[in-house]
Amino acid sequence: MAAIAGFELFVARRYLRAKRKQAVISAITVISVAGVAAGVMALVVALAINNGFRITLQRSLLGATAHVTILSKDPSDGIANWRDLDPKLRKIPHVIRASPSLYGYVLLAGPSQSAGAELKGIPLNEPPDILLHLKSGSFDELAHPGGLPGIILGSRLAQSTGMIPHSVVTLIVPNSEVTPLGVFPKVLRFRVVGIFETGFYDIDSLYAFSDLSSTQKAFSLSDVVNAIELRLDDIYRASQVAKAAERVAGPKFVTTTWMEQFHQILSALQMEKIVTAVTIGLIQLVAALNILITLMMMVMEKNRDIAVLISMGARPAQIRKIFMLQGVLIGVVGTIIGLVLGYSLSYFANQYHWLRLDQDVYAVSYVPFNARWVDGVWIAATAIFISFIATLYPSRAASRIAPAEALRYE
Repeated sequence: MAAIAGFELFVARRYLRAKRKQAVISAITVISVAGVAAGVMALVVALAINNGFRITLQRSLLGATAHVTILSKDPSDGIANWRDLDPKLRKIPHVIRASPSLYGYVLLAGPSQSAGAELKGIPLNEPPDILLHLKSGSFDELAHPGGLPGIILGSRLAQSTGMIPHSVVTLIVPNSEVTPLGVFPKVLRFRVVGIFETGFYDIDSLYAFSDLSSTQKAFSLSDVVNAIELRLDDIYRASQVAKAAERVAGPKFVTTTWMEQFHQILSALQMEKIVTAVTIGLIQLVAALNILITLMMMVMEKNRDIAVLISMGARPAQIRKIFMLQGVLIGVVGTIIGLVLGYSLSYFANQYHWLRLDQDVYAVSYVPFNARWVDGVWIAATAIFISFIATLYPSRAASRIAPAEALRYE
């Protein structure tokens, strides 16, 4: 059996080596290999871009927001019993952290200009992930800013207002001071103790962080928060944890997950991935047609050789296998070349940021590439399968050649 398989593979490889008089077939064979390689490479690169954007956006967004957020059904009340809920929520499986937070819209007045910001009060003992590595300044200074309460600004927000570390920014809280004459804005001064940068424009240009007690004073509130944020060890269990958190918190509270919060972005990326795979998959169909044409021309060119092989005892199944192996060899070689080129391009493009973007428009400064090996497996399997399908008709036609007819005039 091994000798028979070796014979079929030997003949298949011999037929793919074109002689001088078979230059046309050789050219079409090269085009077929190039077509398969181009389709595989394009699909690897396209999916790497899609995965890169999804992972980058997901990492940036989840660095500033929670995996599961617990809110009061009545926003005006806030969550007054958050200290009692905190230890109970931490006991829920997969919850690694439960952090109270208080956020609201403020206006920052700097030396350059004013800008709106989302001020978020956080506990000092559990900083968000995006504040663990600041662009400048130190998170520790938030606890001891030196007189004035401390604040950490996003890099774009600091740039637009003209703020630098250790400078003083004026913070205006609208409709915060209630007086006999009406409601007036509250004006406070904060010291900039740090600047963070995520690379995600919407976060870097909007968010500002301060300690929870200073934020409560800024909004004229007592020991109240408006959200409890849960961090999980597995972000894809958010829905399961959210249901458990609702049971623990009680009927006055609701939960939202990161998947619900960013549903539109994630759905758009998923749809783009499907459309990209279908569109670029058409390249594989073109390559399959090239393989079909190559093998049909090979059958016509090798008509006499096939007849001789059958006369010498080759079975129709062996003849079919010879031409099937030719198509599969074309598919395998093209797939290997395409995978090498696709993964190499993805690696270097991501490593050296080849494709730059306008961060104000696209939220990231460059096109991220993240080529997964799982995608390479199914792309390779699909390309080789399509190449195999393209061999069925030519191989069947080759096995039906009648030796007497083919050798009649020889």
